[in-house]
Amino acid sequence: MIFRHIAHGMPCAVVQFIKGAMDTGERDLIDRHFAEICEFHTMGEGFTWETQDRARDVAAAQAAWAKAKELIASGEKSMVLLDEINIALRYDYIDVAEVVAFLRDEKPPMCHVVLTGRNAKDELIEIADLVTEMELIKHPFRSGIKGQRGVEF
Repeated sequence: MIFRHIAHGMPCAVVQFIKGAMDTGERDLIDRHFAEICEFHTMGEGFTWETQDRARDVAAAQAAWAKAKELIASGEKSMVLLDEINIALRYDYIDVAEVVAFLRDEKPPMCHVVLTGRNAKDELIEIADLVTEMELIKHPFRSGIKGQRGVEF
Protein backbone atom coordinates (compact mmCIF):
# COMPACT_ATOMS: atom_id res chain seq x y z
CA MET A 1 0.00 0.00 0.00
CA ILE A 2 2.89 2.36 0.73
CA PHE A 3 4.43 1.65 -2.66
CA ARG A 4 1.12 2.43 -4.34
CA HIS A 5 1.13 5.77 -2.55
CA ILE A 6 4.73 6.41 -3.58
CA ALA A 7 3.96 5.46 -7.20
CA HIS A 8 1.17 8.04 -7.29
CA GLY A 9 3.37 10.76 -5.77
CA MET A 10 1.35 10.87 -2.56
CA PRO A 11 3.09 11.79 0.71
CA CYS A 12 3.26 8.95 3.22
CA ALA A 13 5.15 7.57 6.19
CA VAL A 14 6.01 4.29 7.87
CA VAL A 15 6.55 3.82 11.60
CA GLN A 16 8.06 0.46 12.54
CA PHE A 17 7.04 -0.58 16.05
CA ILE A 18 9.08 -3.77 16.45
CA LYS A 19 11.99 -3.89 14.02
CA GLY A 20 15.12 -2.22 15.34
CA ALA A 21 18.46 -1.08 14.01
CA MET A 22 19.00 -4.05 11.70
CA ASP A 23 18.86 -3.32 7.98
CA THR A 24 15.55 -4.10 6.34
CA GLY A 25 14.94 -4.22 2.61
CA GLU A 26 11.86 -2.02 2.73
CA ARG A 27 13.53 0.72 4.76
CA ASP A 28 16.71 0.65 2.66
CA LEU A 29 14.75 0.93 -0.60
CA ILE A 30 12.53 3.76 0.62
CA ASP A 31 15.41 5.69 2.23
CA ARG A 32 17.58 5.33 -0.89
CA HIS A 33 15.01 6.17 -3.54
CA PHE A 34 11.84 7.65 -2.06
CA ALA A 35 12.80 9.57 1.08
CA GLU A 36 11.43 12.82 -0.36
CA ILE A 37 7.90 11.40 -0.46
CA CYS A 38 7.93 8.74 2.28
CA GLU A 39 9.28 9.23 5.80
CA PHE A 40 10.53 6.05 7.45
CA HIS A 41 10.86 5.78 11.23
CA THR A 42 12.32 2.63 12.79
CA MET A 43 11.42 2.91 16.46
CA GLY A 44 11.50 -0.66 17.81
CA GLU A 45 14.06 -2.57 19.80
CA GLY A 46 14.05 -5.62 17.55
CA PHE A 47 11.90 -8.70 17.20
CA THR A 48 10.02 -9.35 20.45
CA TRP A 49 11.69 -12.71 21.00
CA GLU A 50 15.15 -11.07 20.89
CA THR A 51 14.62 -8.74 23.85
CA GLN A 52 14.17 -9.41 27.53
CA ASP A 53 13.61 -5.85 28.76
CA ARG A 54 9.88 -5.12 28.89
CA ALA A 55 10.31 -1.59 30.20
CA ARG A 56 12.52 -0.73 27.23
CA ASP A 57 10.04 -2.34 24.82
CA VAL A 58 7.17 -0.35 26.32
CA ALA A 59 9.17 2.88 26.10
CA ALA A 60 10.07 2.18 22.46
CA ALA A 61 6.45 1.39 21.57
CA GLN A 62 5.23 4.53 23.34
CA ALA A 63 7.78 6.62 21.40
CA ALA A 64 6.66 5.00 18.14
CA TRP A 65 3.02 5.71 18.98
CA ALA A 66 3.88 9.36 19.75
CA LYS A 67 5.62 9.64 16.35
CA ALA A 68 2.66 7.96 14.64
CA LYS A 69 0.19 10.38 16.24
CA GLU A 70 2.33 13.33 15.18
CA LEU A 71 2.49 12.13 11.56
CA ILE A 72 -1.22 11.35 11.39
CA ALA A 73 -2.41 14.55 13.09
CA SER A 74 -0.19 16.79 10.95
CA GLY A 75 -2.48 16.33 7.96
CA GLU A 76 0.60 16.31 5.70
CA LYS A 77 0.55 12.57 4.95
CA SER A 78 -2.23 10.86 3.07
CA MET A 79 -1.11 7.45 4.41
CA VAL A 80 0.71 6.40 7.57
CA LEU A 81 1.56 2.71 7.92
CA LEU A 82 2.06 1.47 11.50
CA ASP A 83 4.19 -1.60 10.94
CA GLU A 84 3.60 -4.33 13.56
CA ILE A 85 1.60 -2.07 15.90
CA ASN A 86 -0.71 -5.03 16.50
CA ILE A 87 2.21 -6.86 18.10
CA ALA A 88 2.83 -3.91 20.44
CA LEU A 89 -0.88 -3.86 21.27
CA ARG A 90 -0.98 -7.63 21.86
CA TYR A 91 1.79 -7.32 24.47
CA ASP A 92 0.04 -4.29 26.05
CA TYR A 93 2.94 -1.95 25.26
CA ILE A 94 0.31 0.58 24.11
CA ASP A 95 -3.27 1.00 25.35
CA VAL A 96 -5.71 -0.12 22.63
CA ALA A 97 -8.39 2.24 23.97
CA GLU A 98 -6.04 5.19 23.40
CA VAL A 99 -5.30 4.07 19.84
CA VAL A 100 -8.99 3.59 19.06
CA ALA A 101 -9.93 6.99 20.55
CA PHE A 102 -7.18 8.77 18.61
CA LEU A 103 -8.05 7.13 15.29
CA ARG A 104 -11.77 7.68 15.79
CA ASP A 105 -11.62 11.27 17.11
CA GLU A 106 -8.41 12.91 15.86
CA LYS A 107 -7.38 11.32 12.57
CA PRO A 108 -7.92 13.66 9.62
CA PRO A 109 -10.63 12.22 7.34
CA MET A 110 -8.37 11.69 4.32
CA CYS A 111 -5.38 10.25 6.15
CA HIS A 112 -5.34 6.50 5.60
CA VAL A 113 -3.83 4.65 8.55
CA VAL A 114 -2.71 1.07 8.01
CA LEU A 115 -2.08 -1.11 11.07
CA THR A 116 -0.16 -4.32 10.49
CA GLY A 117 0.70 -7.38 12.53
CA ARG A 118 -1.17 -10.50 13.48
CA ASN A 119 -3.98 -10.76 16.00
CA ALA A 120 -5.58 -7.33 15.67
CA LYS A 121 -7.68 -6.42 18.69
CA ASP A 122 -11.44 -6.58 18.24
CA GLU A 123 -11.78 -2.88 19.11
CA LEU A 124 -9.59 -1.97 16.12
CA ILE A 125 -11.38 -4.33 13.77
CA GLU A 126 -14.68 -2.72 14.71
CA ILE A 127 -13.60 0.84 13.77
CA ALA A 128 -11.58 -0.15 10.69
CA ASP A 129 -12.74 0.51 7.14
CA LEU A 130 -10.82 -2.47 5.76
CA VAL A 131 -9.57 -5.59 7.50
CA THR A 132 -7.54 -8.38 5.94
CA GLU A 133 -6.09 -11.34 7.71
CA MET A 134 -3.05 -13.39 6.86
CA GLU A 135 -3.19 -16.77 8.53
CA LEU A 136 0.04 -18.53 9.39
CA ILE A 137 -0.09 -22.10 8.15
CA LYS A 138 3.62 -22.92 8.20
CA HIS A 139 6.73 -20.83 8.94
CA PRO A 140 10.45 -21.68 8.77
CA PHE A 141 10.92 -20.15 12.23
CA ARG A 142 9.06 -23.12 13.72
CA SER A 143 11.81 -25.36 12.29
CA GLY A 144 14.54 -23.26 13.89
CA ILE A 145 15.31 -21.07 10.86
CA LYS A 146 15.90 -17.46 11.90
CA GLY A 147 14.37 -14.50 10.01
CA GLN A 148 15.72 -14.41 6.47
CA ARG A 149 16.96 -11.37 4.56
CA GLY A 150 14.52 -10.57 1.76
CA VAL A 151 11.72 -12.60 3.36
CA GLU A 152 11.13 -11.33 6.91
CA PHE A 153 13.24 -8.17 6.66
